Amino acid sequence: MRPEMLTALSALAVAGVTAIGGIATAIVGRRQPRGQQRRDDFTAVTSRMEGEITRQGQRIDELEEDAERDRATLRAQDFALRYLAGWARSLVSYMRDQHMEPPPPPQPVPDEVRPYLHDIAP
Repeated sequence: MRPEMLTALSALAVAGVTAIGGIATAIVGRRQPRGQQRRDDFTAVTSRMEGEITRQGQRIDELEEDAERDRATLRAQDFALRYLAGWARSLVSYMRDQHMEPPPPPQPVPDEVRPYLHDIAP
């Protein structure tokens, strides 16, 4: 190979490396705004997450209020049922004191109710 040919090939190699370096610099240079975009995306996602967390917290508060209302309703219903059961027992007791037999219940007592009626024979 002649020296002029080596010089031309080395110049071609330097030109190729320079072109690759320019392309790499352009790609890296383009990525800089992306970094800002990623920060903006992170900010947007973070603010959306904070909004969602706030909404979930409000929903939990609403559910707790609903649960408290339900518990209050159940307590009132429990009291009413206990009052009615006590009243029925006093009527049965009064009838037995008068030497009368109370009528049987109109239907069999459901199994779900038995644990709550203590005076029914198993």
